[in-house]
Amino acid sequence: MDARAHAASPAPGRIDRGAAMADCPPLPDPTDGEGDRTDPPDADLPDSVLSARAAEGDDDAFAILVRRHSRSLLALAYRLLGNVPDAEEALQDALVNAWRRLPDFRGDATFRTWMYRIVTNRCLTVLRSRAPSVPLDAVPEAAAHDAGGQPARAAESAAATEALAQALARLRPDQRACWILRELHGLSYEEIAQVVGMSETTVRGRLFRARRTLTKEMASWR
Repeated sequence: MDARAHAASPAPGRIDRGAAMADCPPLPDPTDGEGDRTDPPDADLPDSVLSARAAEGDDDAFAILVRRHSRSLLALAYRLLGNVPDAEEALQDALVNAWRRLPDFRGDATFRTWMYRIVTNRCLTVLRSRAPSVPLDAVPEAAAHDAGGQPARAAESAAATEALAQALARLRPDQRACWILRELHGLSYEEIAQVVGMSETTVRGRLFRARRTLTKEMASWR
């Protein structure tokens, strides 16, 4: 299939919402609505083979790749954007964009890194279009210690998670992306540089500033 025919085709492998959101708690049960499903015969092939086939117009290969990576991609979008509807929309846009650009995929990066870049770029566009939503003094301080036992500790943990989410929302979008990719998705500095289109030195600088800001914001929780 030539590139023009490929670009005109509808993108296969639309998001299986239940399966894709398993890494984004608190979200719905990832098994909801899946039913019985048999893996296709090529499901165990490596990404490099499947992405090469997909670039040649193999819809099934692309669908396998989407199913394989949709959980982590939606988790990334959710962590960057902070809510499920925006994350799902950003991921769907990214998948359509990836499908159209597959003929240009040459394997210079792994398929996962390539998709992380497309999803991150889409999310950064959304973030930069938003007005600031978290006031400078909005991150709550830790409550005084309550010796009431497990429920109190659970409540404090939930409050700390919310405080971190608010602190992340205050970061510049590029710092937020670098921190999430490193700390929550475990990418190397080289991979992050490929995803965000910066040098490794710049990535390290963004991470340093993000960590310094978060350390300050979360000081009362330590």
